Amino acid sequence: MRDRIRLRIGGKPLEVPAGTSVAVAAMTAGVGSRKSVAGETRAALCAMGVCFECCMRIDGRAHVRSCQVLCAEGMEVEPDE
Repeated sequence: MRDRIRLRIGGKPLEVPAGTSVAVAAMTAGVGSRKSVAGETRAALCAMGVCFECCMRIDGRAHVRSCQVLCAEGMEVEPDE
């Protein structure tokens, strides 16, 4: 297992420790998960997969709960639009 993982979040390159969730990586990068109906930036809230506030597009797959996914080498993450 690698000690550090390289990925892109919201177009920004980022390196995080192995075992980091995508939600934590997004917060580290300053990238919100999605926009509310009022246009406000949302982010992880419950961190256990219940609230769906952390949903992001991960490797092209929309509406993925980022708090439930560990970062992987070369992963591409975008806010869920």
